[in-house]
Amino acid sequence: VQLQASGGGLVQAGGSLRLSCAASGRTLRSCTMGWFRQAPGKEREFINAFDWSGGNTVYADSVKGRFTISRNSAENTVSLQMNNLEPGDTAVYYCAAACPRIPYGSMGSGRSYNHWGQGTLVTVSS
Repeated sequence: VQLQASGGGLVQAGGSLRLSCAASGRTLRSCTMGWFRQAPGKEREFINAFDWSGGNTVYADSVKGRFTISRNSAENTVSLQMNNLEPGDTAVYYCAAACPRIPYGSMGSGRSYNHWGQGTLVTVSS
């Protein structure tokens, strides 16, 4: 599966952005989809993930209540709605897919995902 992330940009603190991840090459019906981010000089960080089929969903504590992951089955896309953004959210954001889907306990590990998009930059100014 090929993943293409988009929607990044510059936003002021407190603002919102919506990232999209378009998938091609196969259906995502049996996959786990996740979002990760990497800030300059820092390690990659898990944000959230969910089973496309409607199973498990998990969020990192740092984004819980502010970020929401969702899917559009007709368009084979995954979205990340980010609200109340903070300067600490500044990073390159990556979408990823694990096909076939992975157990709940593995959803937070980047090593569990076998497909990655190219990343989109989000910059939050104070």
